[in-house]
Amino acid sequence: MSHPSGSAKSAAAAQSRIHAVDDTDAAERAAAVSTPLDLLLADAASSPVRRFLPGMSGVRFAGALVRRPAPVVRRTVGLTRELGQVLVGRSERAPDPKDRRFTDDGWSKNPFLRRTLQAYLAAGAAVRGVVEDTRLGWGDGQRIGFIVDNLVEASSPSNNPFLNPKVLKRVVDTGGGNLVEGTRRLVRDFATAPRVPSMVEPDAFEVGADLAVTPGAVVLRTDVFELIQYTPQTPQVRSVPLLIVPPTINKYYVIDLAPDRSLVEHLVAQGQQVYCISWRNPDKRHASWGLDTYAQAILEAMTVAQDISRQEQVSLLGICSGGMIASMVLAHLAATGDLGRVAAFSLAVTVLDQEQAGLPSALLSHKAAAASTRASAEKGYLDGRALAEVFAWLRPNDLIWNYWVNNYLLGHAPKAFDILYWNADSVRMTAAMHRDFMELAIHNSLTEAGGATLLGTEIDLGKIDTDTYVVAGIADHLCAWESCYRTTQLFGGESRFVLSTSGHIAAMVNPPGNPKASFQTAPHHPPEAQDWLASASKTSGTWWDDYAAWLGERSGPERGKPRRLGSARHEPVCDAPGTYVHDR
Repeated sequence: MSHPSGSAKSAAAAQSRIHAVDDTDAAERAAAVSTPLDLLLADAASSPVRRFLPGMSGVRFAGALVRRPAPVVRRTVGLTRELGQVLVGRSERAPDPKDRRFTDDGWSKNPFLRRTLQAYLAAGAAVRGVVEDTRLGWGDGQRIGFIVDNLVEASSPSNNPFLNPKVLKRVVDTGGGNLVEGTRRLVRDFATAPRVPSMVEPDAFEVGADLAVTPGAVVLRTDVFELIQYTPQTPQVRSVPLLIVPPTINKYYVIDLAPDRSLVEHLVAQGQQVYCISWRNPDKRHASWGLDTYAQAILEAMTVAQDISRQEQVSLLGICSGGMIASMVLAHLAATGDLGRVAAFSLAVTVLDQEQAGLPSALLSHKAAAASTRASAEKGYLDGRALAEVFAWLRPNDLIWNYWVNNYLLGHAPKAFDILYWNADSVRMTAAMHRDFMELAIHNSLTEAGGATLLGTEIDLGKIDTDTYVVAGIADHLCAWESCYRTTQLFGGESRFVLSTSGHIAAMVNPPGNPKASFQTAPHHPPEAQDWLASASKTSGTWWDDYAAWLGERSGPERGKPRRLGSARHEPVCDAPGTYVHDR
């Protein structure tokens, strides 16, 4: 496929900003579940078929059905009665008004299609109800529910080209050309990993031209990372710099996505001196890079930011897996007496307590983790494209079948969403880092003092008494907000927990101007998340403004902006976004 011209890219960027307003719900649903999470790293190195096998959970599910057959009988009788009502046209069953699969008038006005849809909805509700009735343990219930949900979503009549009225109309309009184009797209998508429908065209954007365009320069390049210093945009700046630690399994530019959709841009405009790590995309040569390697990189980046800004302190913002490592770095600094280097600490969509951390942790097992780490050790890394495939199947309706219909049945190109382009720009994870994350997840090591070590020191998060800002998304399907909230109980200092109305990534890309945006806060942080929620109050707008104010109070006095980027010891290497962000 040819690359677009500069004007075409600009048009795509402009179109994306339009979509960001008009279709934000669709983008958030996709982005909310399409970012790699540590707890499913085990699945990414295994066969795609394995994750749909129930294993011992299936055995226990079958045993529960045998021991308690009454609920199955009741559900079967109810379904039979409901199907009878459907057949004679007396059923009142209808899809959720927010379910975009069935918005075409054909589903309600065509008698055959209406009955087909109602039968599908009734059967799906009955099957899901059986799983609920068995009262399985939390982990088994999550695993069986995952399989059942995938089967129910796959059997939707909207996925069938002979039943979907939109597809049938499109066939008439194009003379079947939509199916020809759709077949071409299907072959292209499934020829290489990840073998799931494309959510965005590969040439829809260009990093450095449409995305990651906030002015700045790389002031340090090592084998592991590049450090970007952003150009101040205000006459006065806060004296204490902010260092952002992005996920290690994604490109950094989710926090500098596009003009007017960039957290970095927003913070710089508020007078913050902002630095950001851009991790290298590792390959098999870097298989031995583990937690210690990345922790040492964070410490090195902190030192350089302090040196350039001539400050004894730096603030840290860690995101997802980057937040896990940054938290361990702070515990290491506390153990070595150097925690005073950190003026303020922030975490975004980060889970440190992995107990019942949603569906991903339920799908994780010791056996799967061991097999996964062996597989990545043989290869030297875990492929980010495999991760993308795993996460797509977590929400098949939004991430698989939605694009199945759009791309393959209707023959349309997916819309140009900048968030989804970033999501598809995957990063590999080294074998050692994969192993270390698996150990943390399996043993829930960060919840116990001394449960993990870093750079030769035992980790105790309770010794971190730095003021902490923790943000989570209420619609986050990867890092459940309740799990993120438990971070407030792990640290020893004052915490401010902020609950955004967004999902995993939409919580990070949360610019001002969205009329749907809001967040919740509370003055106290009791042990239980639901108790906190009961006392929380809602504020309209983005948490970005709240965070900028919180950070400003802890970033020292204002001073004149630096005359240039870098310093005599750290001369700029190249302009932002640097070179590592382009590694594939």
